[in-house]
Amino acid sequence: MDTKLLELLADQYESEEKIVTEIINLEAILNLPKGTEHFVSDLHGEYHAFQHVLRNGAGKVKEKIRDIFKNELSEQAITEFATLVYYPEDKLKLIKNSFNNEQELHEWYTQIIEQMIKLIPYVSSKYTRMKLRKALPKQFVFIIEELLYKTEEYANKQQYYKKIMQQLISLGQADKLIVGLAYTIQRLVVDHLHVVGDIYDRGPDPDKIMDTLIQYHSVDIQWGNHDVLWIGAFAGSKVCLANIIRICARYANLDIIEDVYGINLRPLLNLAEKYYGDNPAFRPKVQAGEQLSDYEQLQITKIHQAIAMIQFKLESPIIKRRPNFHMEERLMLEKVDYEQNTITIQGHTYALDHTCFATVNPNEPAALLEEEAQVINKLLFSVQHSEKLARHMHFLLSKGSLYLRYNGNLLIHGCIPLDDDGHMESMEVEGKTYAGRELLDVFERYVRYAFAHPVETDDLATDMVWYLWTGEYSSLFGKREMTTFERYFVQDTQTHKERKNPYYHLREQEDICRKILTDFDLDPDQGHIINGHTPVKEIEGENPVKAGGKMVVIDGGFSKAYQSTTGIAGYTLLYNSFGMQLVAHKRFTSKEEVLQNGTDVLSVRRLVDEELERKKVLETNVGEGLLQEISILKQLLDYRAMN
Repeated sequence: MDTKLLELLADQYESEEKIVTEIINLEAILNLPKGTEHFVSDLHGEYHAFQHVLRNGAGKVKEKIRDIFKNELSEQAITEFATLVYYPEDKLKLIKNSFNNEQELHEWYTQIIEQMIKLIPYVSSKYTRMKLRKALPKQFVFIIEELLYKTEEYANKQQYYKKIMQQLISLGQADKLIVGLAYTIQRLVVDHLHVVGDIYDRGPDPDKIMDTLIQYHSVDIQWGNHDVLWIGAFAGSKVCLANIIRICARYANLDIIEDVYGINLRPLLNLAEKYYGDNPAFRPKVQAGEQLSDYEQLQITKIHQAIAMIQFKLESPIIKRRPNFHMEERLMLEKVDYEQNTITIQGHTYALDHTCFATVNPNEPAALLEEEAQVINKLLFSVQHSEKLARHMHFLLSKGSLYLRYNGNLLIHGCIPLDDDGHMESMEVEGKTYAGRELLDVFERYVRYAFAHPVETDDLATDMVWYLWTGEYSSLFGKREMTTFERYFVQDTQTHKERKNPYYHLREQEDICRKILTDFDLDPDQGHIINGHTPVKEIEGENPVKAGGKMVVIDGGFSKAYQSTTGIAGYTLLYNSFGMQLVAHKRFTSKEEVLQNGTDVLSVRRLVDEELERKKVLETNVGEGLLQEISILKQLLDYRAMN
């Protein structure tokens, strides 16, 4: 190491004993069992379902409670205890109202605090005391540690412990302590969270999911196609922005744009009111149980048409200036015969229905009206000046990536583009050809460049972010074409089909998955590919565990829009020192249902992989970092000895 760096470190470790102590500590940590990783994907704004799975640790919280108290508590009492850990503030209110007098309440306080104190050493048994201390509620660290490490061997401190409990209750701190302990248990059950893409779009509360992730103790994100669309809009892509607003209109979620992120839609509404009327093809999709007034539905329908037409117009110049995108077939507005109201696609002519071409000049169909240009410019300005959106997008960039190699596994939202023979498909970018991991690295480099240069709205980087949303060789899209135009205007459903990349049937083959793992410098014998993006049709018998266990697809339908297709309501993958388990979820109804009836959303577990020997921290990404720290500290020790 550089001598100056060693001198700086020497200031931090002013004695040989401190260096040695830290080396001993880190070497010991390497031999602890690895922490539990928790994988979710395709959340699509379903905040409440996500929150519940996060709070119950995909069933691990209740499992730990049962392990400790199976001989002491009934199954109903275990469920009550688990619900208290999931939602401590709400459950406390219900429980406190059930007692007849203060004496009963105080007895319950004593019992439940003692049970939680008993549970914490079990859920933290893989961690150091220092890590446990960081997870404890700060205001109660001293008290909790006294209770955690008390001994019954001698009677000397019995009154001491009893007085601590009495004072906690009499001073009105019991509720706060229980809440703090509940969140400590939640945190300790899951060591690290992976979100394998698509936080945004379709569901109502992506912003709340982002706020939760920002506060979460340890998390990473693999961008999904919908996430990159939002990144692209913030980075200056008008066509990405148009797509976002169109999708929000389609799913009646425009309040995310206007109310949550403070983006003024009035100019777009004025444009929509001027040129568009009712149109069945553009009426919003409303989830069961939700209602819109006729006036609201008509407004959204008009906005939906206005932004869709702006989107189609904005796509054309990108396709023309980027011939390497090979998207000429998607110049849809130029394929329309505006007199005959037909379109020619792949040599076939189709009648058009439910058209809304009031702002289209047949001689120059991709030209924006001045009003449309003003509207999209104002929208982009609002997006790039939204403080809340800026915070969320910067977090997506800092914690996110297109793929992640973590603890021997490959995490990717979409696909690795393959040809029919299983070879990596290549794409030319600025005169060079890339495929496989190199292509994904190039894509990510452009995403980060576009984000760092938001003023450059028509540069290659910004166009490339849009390509990731819709391009043939995009690792996030994974299809040959996006037939949005046809779905709106052409009745023949043959034109709606979007051909998937061969990856999606080849990933069933173990040799293909092994080849992909090898391309990413991962051990094909030990590694797995963790994949989202495509909902698993469990209702039709599809198995999420593929290729002899090498491929695990974890999109089980968190989004309500997909639950009729999947037959379930999402998957959670758990990976602890013993191996992997895949948990399927039932549909989450409400927090109130859980609180009142103890209803949980977990159904079946599938064993994906089982370790022959418990995996240690030494064998993880965290272990790699600790080994580097140990090496540096040993160099520092040698430096001190020589000086």
